[in-house]
Amino acid sequence: MLRLSVLDQSPVSSGSTAAEALRQTVVLAQAAERLGYSRYWLAEHHGSRGLAGTTPEVMVARVAAATSTIQVGSGGVLLSHYSPLKVAETFRVLSALFPGRIDLGLGRADGARPSTAAILQTGMEAGIEPFSRKLVDLLAMLDGPRDELPGVPDDLERPDVWLLASSSDGAASAAELGLPLCFAHFISTGFGPQIVARYRSSFQPAREREWSEASVAVAVVCAPTDAEAELLATSVDVWRLPSEEGRGPVPSVEEAASRSVSGLDEARITQNRKGLVVGGPERVAERLDRLATEFEVDELVVVTVCHDLQARLRSYELLAEAFELTPA
Repeated sequence: MLRLSVLDQSPVSSGSTAAEALRQTVVLAQAAERLGYSRYWLAEHHGSRGLAGTTPEVMVARVAAATSTIQVGSGGVLLSHYSPLKVAETFRVLSALFPGRIDLGLGRADGARPSTAAILQTGMEAGIEPFSRKLVDLLAMLDGPRDELPGVPDDLERPDVWLLASSSDGAASAAELGLPLCFAHFISTGFGPQIVARYRSSFQPAREREWSEASVAVAVVCAPTDAEAELLATSVDVWRLPSEEGRGPVPSVEEAASRSVSGLDEARITQNRKGLVVGGPERVAERLDRLATEFEVDELVVVTVCHDLQARLRSYELLAEAFELTPA
């Protein structure tokens, strides 16, 4: 049975605000729990007018408090910006407050333009560690106090740790350290099944985990009909086009239609569509089933961006119905 989860980037719609986007995240999480989704992950991005989720640890606490059964986590904390000790402390406290429900998803990317990333790391330049070293240190801290590393209280529960990756490098790190992997198909559409297969074949058991575990994050826009879904997706097509000012708010369908699109933009839209599943329930379910088979996974993490909250809600509802999820 295929399980579905949610990755929420807290997108900001044109004419709305970041504060409203964060409130909508809570509404969507409560709906996802009712509909039978397995996890609800909160993304981290910085310096973006179009994405409000800058602090997943705060949103994890808010969403976990507003729900009761769904697994809640980060998708993911961008460890390159932070002290491993602080991340370990934060997620151990979250796990103590919400026992058995917290995932710590970790990302390798900066999640920001270079200028913003530099500001995030102010004061760290002299002693900054590579991601791989930070990851090893973090896992050691979560596994319990060690003489050579500062520890965290070992009477606090440990979160489930996942590594999010869009390349073979990230997948290799997950295999080497014995971590479950979430592959970002919505970011990288090339060689994904082969990367996940290599992760499985090279997986090294660790921390009482004897076997590999993988999921795939995929962008989806689902509507009652194929035509309606295609119309909704036009705003996503335009929103994902590169801009000198960075990614702005998600435009409405009408705003997207009024934008002048160059030949280069058309080519970019075509390329981006490879990572976006669009259609009515039947078409989307068929494509997602095929993706799950290609990757040999039993969990897909769905990323849905629409200008209108009700359209996003409806997309998740239609998916839940199509895959006969069991409501909480």
